[in-house]
Amino acid sequence: MAVNSFMVPLGTQAPDFDLPSIDGGRVKRSDFAGRPLLVIFLSNHCPYVRRIEEGIGRFAADYRDRIAIVGIMSNDVVNYPDDDVAHLREQAKRAGFGFPYLVDETQEVARAYRAACTPDFFLFDADHRLVYRGQFDDARPGNDVPVTGASLRAAADAVLEGRTLPESEQRPSLGCGIKWKPGNEPS
Repeated sequence: MAVNSFMVPLGTQAPDFDLPSIDGGRVKRSDFAGRPLLVIFLSNHCPYVRRIEEGIGRFAADYRDRIAIVGIMSNDVVNYPDDDVAHLREQAKRAGFGFPYLVDETQEVARAYRAACTPDFFLFDADHRLVYRGQFDDARPGNDVPVTGASLRAAADAVLEGRTLPESEQRPSLGCGIKWKPGNEPS
């Protein structure tokens, strides 16, 4: 079932995280202090993510020197084993992510960010205040819209130029609902 992102209020401070990477080691939000930060909630099995994952890889390659990017997978891997670390490594290679891909096993980070779906995009300015939350572009499973990342690229360009993308130009992301462990569902 498709779910829209919650559209967290603009200006919200990015919650902290300290999560294991699929490549080993840990990554913290503070590792990106002073840089704009894009946090993307992803999964391997979701057709909405699969539809745009190569576009996300291209976006990351285009912006990696100007915006810090992390992917976070928060799904329940017991019930969705295609989202385990081995499959996430395959996905990162297949899609050319080139950014840290983190695992939120407790789902606390997804709850803190108010992530609702995969994919769900949260772009923060250099002070890690939310400036964009919403869709990558209009491409969806079953449509022929080209994967360009136009919505996210407009937001990224705005933050890099010190502008704010008006809220009226921010459309919710649409994707697979995060697969919550029993009792972890947001209230």
